Amino acid sequence: MEKVKWGVLGTANIARGCTIPGMKKAGNCELYAIAGRNPEKAESFAKEFGFTKSYGSYQALLDDENVQAVYIPLPNGLHFEWVLAAIGKGKHVLCEKPMALSSDDAIKMYAAAARKGVLLMEAYAYLHSPYVESLMNDVKSGIIGDIDYVETAFVTQGYSEDIRLHKDQGGGAMYDLGCYCTTMILSLIDSAPEYVKADAEYSDLGVDLMTSALIRFENGSRAAFNVGMVLGIGTDSRYDRLYVHGSKGCIISYAEYNQEGEISYIIKTKDETIERKVTAPQNYSLEIEQFGNCILNGEEPHVSPEFSIMNSKLMDKIFEEIGY
Repeated sequence: MEKVKWGVLGTANIARGCTIPGMKKAGNCELYAIAGRNPEKAESFAKEFGFTKSYGSYQALLDDENVQAVYIPLPNGLHFEWVLAAIGKGKHVLCEKPMALSSDDAIKMYAAAARKGVLLMEAYAYLHSPYVESLMNDVKSGIIGDIDYVETAFVTQGYSEDIRLHKDQGGGAMYDLGCYCTTMILSLIDSAPEYVKADAEYSDLGVDLMTSALIRFENGSRAAFNVGMVLGIGTDSRYDRLYVHGSKGCIISYAEYNQEGEISYIIKTKDETIERKVTAPQNYSLEIEQFGNCILNGEEPHVSPEFSIMNSKLMDKIFEEIGY
């Protein structure tokens, strides 16, 4: 199988725990290079995971002509700078969510990629899951009728010392977790948002610890979500929920965002209750393999520029509402 030579721009925890293990499972991925601001840490990653090369600066990796695609797991506030730098070097880019801190930035990033003739995709690994595909297929089948209401939640532990607490790096619950909820809602409701109302609780550092939002769409559907980092400190606790109400029934799921393995959700109609079971491999491997197929075989990115920009515009409205 033809493989894409990947470079990883950073040694973040999500790279170590999620994406790089996924890359190792993707059949069309070659772990070619990794870069970090700490050369020793980059070298340790290279030895641990089998990268051919390691670099002590992000620019040095981008200057390597053998690198075809770059994965960027840097803090949110650094995405814009390094996405544009990678595009400028002619690299295809997969950037961790949320790729942009505003829709204006997202539009500029995609425009730069188009001018350079390279691919850019926002990394929402969970959207590549067979669980999400099954969920969407059930909605499209009409088994629960027309959707009139979606509710979802993603609430995690508190953080004592974490980059996600720093406002200058795009920290807070909405950027870290809310983007999961907004993308899920937009995947389910095929209409444009027309009304947004939201509120938030803030930390002493000026980032939202918890955000709640209500969205009304042009087709009359409504959605609501809650996200937060309020379940204690130093635990692994989290709460995930998805409820989809339609004119003929509903779908209920407590599956975690990005869950793998056997996942189930319930479909309830007037006539029956169905437990749908789906086996999902590691979502990050699916994401890497799909983006590789875009590069090698001309597939369309599963997370399209239009979808990312639409989501970013919705997030803009929510941030305006909560005064972030």
